[in-house]
Amino acid sequence: MVIQNREKFLSKLSERLGRKRPETVEKPSWSVSPQWSVFDGLTKDELVLKLMEHCETIHTEVRRTKKANLAGTLHTFMKEWNIKSVIYSNDERFDEYNLSDFLTNEGTMHFHKWDLAHKEESIEFAKTADVGITFCDITLAESGTVVLYNDGMKGRHVSLLPESYIAIVPKSTIVPRLTQATKIIHNQNVEGETPPSCLNFISGPSNSADIEMNLVVGVHGPIRTAYIIVDDQ
Repeated sequence: MVIQNREKFLSKLSERLGRKRPETVEKPSWSVSPQWSVFDGLTKDELVLKLMEHCETIHTEVRRTKKANLAGTLHTFMKEWNIKSVIYSNDERFDEYNLSDFLTNEGTMHFHKWDLAHKEESIEFAKTADVGITFCDITLAESGTVVLYNDGMKGRHVSLLPESYIAIVPKSTIVPRLTQATKIIHNQNVEGETPPSCLNFISGPSNSADIEMNLVVGVHGPIRTAYIIVDDQ
């Protein structure tokens, strides 16, 4: 990612503050780093259990399945939730996880794949869709948060506009907490990977308790969420 006019801006800022701009900034070495100790040493399966446990706190349904049974698990949700219309992100993992047939042969259900070339049409569909489905890129066991790398191709509206939302969570994406997630994103940037234009951190259905501390669900997003954890390792 290229930051335009950074050097000029920082130099001018130092000048206005009446001080010399340092050539280098030394990163502090902290004597205590508790952010790294949470869930430290847990196996991936133990992190899965922590994630599933916290999903109860954030009012999110969670089920665990294998790759071969993923389509069947999705079908179960469609039936239980009486889903008629589905929008899903433009993500190659839908093909990798053998969901292509499911997304085209479900009878009365109407499926729509996010299409950047027809963005407005996709947004309109998302507004009225019963459910949006995405894969997640990082998952935080501590808070039950799914992290989505969204850009124009995948479409952030898929997880935000429909009434319900389902996140497909590959087990390999699960990390202890935000500390590890930010490190992953930082390392990807250092290694030259182009960062996504938008990062979404989603922890269950939309909640707000701003007015008189009364919890209201679905104010600014889906009223119902579910995570499907897929054993991909």
